[in-house]
Amino acid sequence: MPKIKTKKSIRKRVAKITGTSRILRRKTVSQHLCSRKSKRTKKNSGRKTGLTKADERKIRAQVPYGK
Repeated sequence: MPKIKTKKSIRKRVAKITGTSRILRRKTVSQHLCSRKSKRTKKNSGRKTGLTKADERKIRAQVPYGK
């Protein structure tokens, strides 16, 4: 039986798959126009956050072997 291929674009967007198999993503609003954003916004945008259950199910189908 052939292996299932991983969707490369989704693999690049996923920040990390944890040991407990949660999928983490990077937050938005961190790349440009930083001079007008508050320090708190910039600090929090560097963190990683989890996905919703529905999104996690969709991504698991696209990234079958983790990362």
